[in-house]
Amino acid sequence: MSRPRSRREQYSEETREALLTTAAAMFAERGYAKTALSEVASAAQLTRGAVYHHFKDKQDLFRAVLERTETESMAAIQEAYLVHEDPVAGALAAMNAYLDRVVDSHYAEIVLRQGPIALGWEDWKACEEQFAAGLIEQIITALVSAGRLPPLPIATTASITFSMLGGCGMAIAAASPQDRARVRDESSEVLVRLIGGLLV
Repeated sequence: MSRPRSRREQYSEETREALLTTAAAMFAERGYAKTALSEVASAAQLTRGAVYHHFKDKQDLFRAVLERTETESMAAIQEAYLVHEDPVAGALAAMNAYLDRVVDSHYAEIVLRQGPIALGWEDWKACEEQFAAGLIEQIITALVSAGRLPPLPIATTASITFSMLGGCGMAIAAASPQDRARVRDESSEVLVRLIGGLLV
């Protein structure tokens, strides 16, 4: 049985959440480069000391924002997958759930547009793989086990799938807000045709 949190612990957690929520909105609206830690603190009605108590610098704060955004997103994508008993239906549902997330300007801006700028390409890519690779491998393993995919090498297939989905995500995020839904639908059509060509 876990002990109840103290008032100080509760306040610390609430402060961290306030910083993450405020920073997420500012990073999405202004971009990483144009958002200062002092501005985040002011908007959250906190001191700069409170920011540095939880995060060592702006990059550390951005990473926490990205990780929270991806944690929430992957939970929704996995839920979309698990609703279906048929692994093909589940895979397509997960794919479309991801594409829907990218249409959302908040996700597109933080994860796909500002992420590489804030963290650097290699660090950002590793972070993205950390969140997505496990679920992609799970889905591909289920498809192979069910005989719906030929016995392809799981890790390599997952890596290629990750790159394809990421490419579609980048294309959607790069489109103007009014064009994102169209690019999302075009991406879905292309991916469905590619996946259909592999299915047994």
